[in-house]
Amino acid sequence: MKKKPIMLLAAFMLALNVGAQTRVIAHRGYWDKEGAAQNSRASLQNALELNIYGSETDIWITADGHLMVNHDPSFGGVTIQTSTYAQCKKLVLANGERMPELKTFLKMMKKTKSSTKLIIEIKKHAERNANLAAAQAAVKAVEKYGVAGKVEYISFSLDVCKELVRCAPKARVAYLNGDIAPETLARDGITGIDYQLKVLRKHPDWVAEAHRLNMDVNVWTVNKVEDMRAMKQLGVDFITTNKPLEAMSVCDEQPSF
Repeated sequence: MKKKPIMLLAAFMLALNVGAQTRVIAHRGYWDKEGAAQNSRASLQNALELNIYGSETDIWITADGHLMVNHDPSFGGVTIQTSTYAQCKKLVLANGERMPELKTFLKMMKKTKSSTKLIIEIKKHAERNANLAAAQAAVKAVEKYGVAGKVEYISFSLDVCKELVRCAPKARVAYLNGDIAPETLARDGITGIDYQLKVLRKHPDWVAEAHRLNMDVNVWTVNKVEDMRAMKQLGVDFITTNKPLEAMSVCDEQPSF
């Protein structure tokens, strides 16, 4: 007979998100700093030095099976998914670095003592087979360098997320597209939602639903301090941002009650 009050108290505590901490993920690394560029080695190193929760990066698979780090499908007139590694490796980022392969980042993760994780976004390719190949190759590379504990995965492709769950059942995998409720994703073993700010404003109940299912909630890409505060109050686990220093300040704030 005493269980009901305890259960009500637990639900109330969950609703208030008591004891939870919102953490910071740098979008494409911490690139807004001299000497860095988006998705560069420098941007990852900068994020590692901040010791934030994560540094997000984007990968495409080339026609000959190499995993290149870049956000857009094309760079410098080269479409990565239909090009060879020989074509992609010549591409130069805004800070003068050559476009990196995923393995370069994985080597950095293996070497670092930072607690920052690498959040790998597998981009949505034009062909389903390329999506599956990219997911498989990413998991294989992560295992090769022994950094599975330092890596999480995200994707707009539901096929990619399902394949990641199949290939790496212990990994944290989050879906990005914002069109599926947490309960449906949980049935496929997907462990998180990683949704745009406007999606969580439309569906704030999805945060509590995800947490009831032991799923993580990330929100992107939040660059205004007032939006960071609102998402922290909503109870999201992670804020992905181009302004990690500002987000760190917000996430360290003490509750006002």
